[in-house]
Amino acid sequence: MPAMKDIPVLFVEGDSLAESYEKALIALYDRGIRMKTQYDKPGHPESIDATMNITIREPWSDPMIHKAFPGGIEDLREYTMELLGYKDHWVKNMDDPDDTRWEYTYHQRLADWGTWKRRGPQTAGAPGTGVDQIAKVLDKLAGQPFTRQAQMITWMPFMDFDVYDPPCLQSIWYRLLEDDGGYSLNCNVRFRSNDAWGANFMNMFGFVQFNKTLIVDPLTERLGKPVSFGRMNWHADSYHLYGKDQADFRSRFLDRLNATDFGERVYRFFDGMVCEIWEESEKTVIEKIKRYDDEHRE
Repeated sequence: MPAMKDIPVLFVEGDSLAESYEKALIALYDRGIRMKTQYDKPGHPESIDATMNITIREPWSDPMIHKAFPGGIEDLREYTMELLGYKDHWVKNMDDPDDTRWEYTYHQRLADWGTWKRRGPQTAGAPGTGVDQIAKVLDKLAGQPFTRQAQMITWMPFMDFDVYDPPCLQSIWYRLLEDDGGYSLNCNVRFRSNDAWGANFMNMFGFVQFNKTLIVDPLTERLGKPVSFGRMNWHADSYHLYGKDQADFRSRFLDRLNATDFGERVYRFFDGMVCEIWEESEKTVIEKIKRYDDEHRE
């Protein structure tokens, strides 16, 4: 166990996303520090916390999906679509106390950084006038693949120190390496806070899909050469397992480690059944978003 004055810094790596995620959960449980959070309720155990670096050597490979996360294939599809911008219009008017919608989406912060909605006349920060960081990253990488300047951020310090739920994602950094007549995309993702059991897998899976759709495929077209996935490094300043979730974590994850083979604990994203559910889920998610929109019209 680490000294009580230090939050441990942990490192894990694996070939696939599912393998890397499983290793990270084990390392956190075995070597994390027990400490309080501002979200604890009476009777809850302390959380388990660490600073975590997860390196996924082949993010676009199977087995990609671990079964030990709170959700299913449709939930992964919905989260991916959220990262692609399908819910950007759910962001609330920041000076309207009666507006209970989201304070941001990650896509909105990345594609329109520096903007927010206001209730009345808006003289600054109007949606659609911000920085499209996705476009700028593509320009940087297409113009100079080895640049160290291709990064996107979410944090807006004039706002985020005071909002109830500031962004957990902080930055995404990219660099291309020449690779067999094409390029491989190396990516670093930094989260300030990452719920290991309740959110981390969905976050990592979603940003693999984000990279494929908004970075890898457009760069392949612009560079005229194939761009493939290199390693993804996932850094979480606070990678934590809440006390309220530890019983569920033990029953649904730890107890299965010795009772099952790894292949029983994962799905293969490119298998026919999973692909079919993935494709069918798009229509379901679009209908769900429309229902929400109809119920929450301004």
